Amino acid sequence: MSFFERIRKKFISNMDENSPAFRREMAAKLHNRSIKYCSERDGDTDLVVGRAGSITVRDDEILVLSSLQVVFRGKVEETSMSELMSLEGVILSGPDYEQGGKERTVIAYYTYYRK
Repeated sequence: MSFFERIRKKFISNMDENSPAFRREMAAKLHNRSIKYCSERDGDTDLVVGRAGSITVRDDEILVLSSLQVVFRGKVEETSMSELMSLEGVILSGPDYEQGGKERTVIAYYTYYRK
């Protein structure tokens, strides 16, 4: 990718957040991110469902692993992904195939580390 393509991509993003291309790109960005903890949003409350883990993309699925279990498993193209305004985590919403396809919203908070 050339320098100008990276600049255009960073500052002039016309991609629709619901498009499969955006979701694949976001999943690639999240792949192998370590997380401090994750919570599930249920109405107006957030319940912590796991501590210490990672976000992994395998084949066409995105997995959130925490507390030695799969907390969320969804198809990349069916899962909406958006980073928190603080950029300290990500919100994943969509059918969770670990729970039989139930619609869930999971928030994963990244582990802080210096690059």
